[in-house]
Amino acid sequence: MTLRRASCSCGQLAATATAEPLRVSVCHCLACQQRTGSVFAAQARFRKDQVQVVGQASTYTRVADSGGRITFHFCPHCGATVHYSLESQPDIVAIPVGAFADPAFPPPVRSVYESRRHGWVEISGATEHEA
Repeated sequence: MTLRRASCSCGQLAATATAEPLRVSVCHCLACQQRTGSVFAAQARFRKDQVQVVGQASTYTRVADSGGRITFHFCPHCGATVHYSLESQPDIVAIPVGAFADPAFPPPVRSVYESRRHGWVEISGATEHEA
């Protein structure tokens, strides 16, 4: 059985996935850039029943460019996002790839909102590209 553990910076909030991700993707939308403090966000999606979360979380909900609501769960101590959920996909949990702190994590298969991608960022490999 696959076991992957993600956590916040201080380790108080953690998520353990018991399966391989359904999809790994990167998003270049401006909201993801602001949330991560980076030029894109990388996330892995898992079935909700394959993820166990432990620790205290604070939440923040925003409306996505698509019009759907996204609720982010982050550590109230260090502020790191450990997982989030999309209103349109209630059976899915998304976890930022960086929270796994695993350089061998599977690469993205999809790159979205590329119209907002910084010109110097290149996503290579077998990746679907969506403007």
